[in-house]
Amino acid sequence: MITEKIGKAGHWLLYKIVDGLAATGVHPNVLTFTGLVVNGWAAVLFAAGRFPAAGAVMILAGVFDMTDGRVARAQGRVTTFGGFFDSVIDRYSDLVLYLGLLVYYARLDRFFYAILVGVAMAGSVMVSYARARAESLIPSCKAGFWERPERIVLLILGALGKRMAPALWLLAIGPNISVIQRIVHTWNEIQAGRLVDMIPRPVPANSSSEPAPVPNADAGRVAARAAAASQGRTDAGAAPDLSLHTAKPHGD
Repeated sequence: MITEKIGKAGHWLLYKIVDGLAATGVHPNVLTFTGLVVNGWAAVLFAAGRFPAAGAVMILAGVFDMTDGRVARAQGRVTTFGGFFDSVIDRYSDLVLYLGLLVYYARLDRFFYAILVGVAMAGSVMVSYARARAESLIPSCKAGFWERPERIVLLILGALGKRMAPALWLLAIGPNISVIQRIVHTWNEIQAGRLVDMIPRPVPANSSSEPAPVPNADAGRVAARAAAASQGRTDAGAAPDLSLHTAKPHGD
């Protein structure tokens, strides 16, 4: 009951923010880019080792991430490019946060954790890329648990609780497992023939019944007359007219 009330209150607040932003006329792409800038601020805090502050700033960035699409719908500005732009900026937002952590561990000479951040960064990119690439081949590829919201929430919790090490372990392992799951799912879908925009191609009932090429009678006559002329013969003594011996198509 309490959880349900919290959820309703959260949705009410979110839509009030969306209504307020939509009323200002701000372009949704501006909100998307602002989210990247705020995540850049969080990355600077990560690099400085101020994890709780970075987590709080990530929550603020999440507000922009949650509202840009809703504002676009409220303003009637939903476009194909907007969805593309949002996806690209989300990838940069993820990478810049991991870059801040990478700088932090590099400054402390914590080589192992720097590698762990790198693995988590690769998983973050690849789990998104695997889905995008798969869905250019098959209708849907949502296998695996580690979507972007789960990764961001875990990163925020690790930052706020100053428990970044276990969070990084999960972020390094989980998304890469999801990549494997998406590879397997895509393989199974392709083997089952469930492809995007499959257009059936007509196959001839009997491919051997294709008609054979018919010799050009005019070309035969010209060649025969040329040969006769070269040997000093007249039309009367020329080779027989090849038009009488043209091949018929198979199956006639």
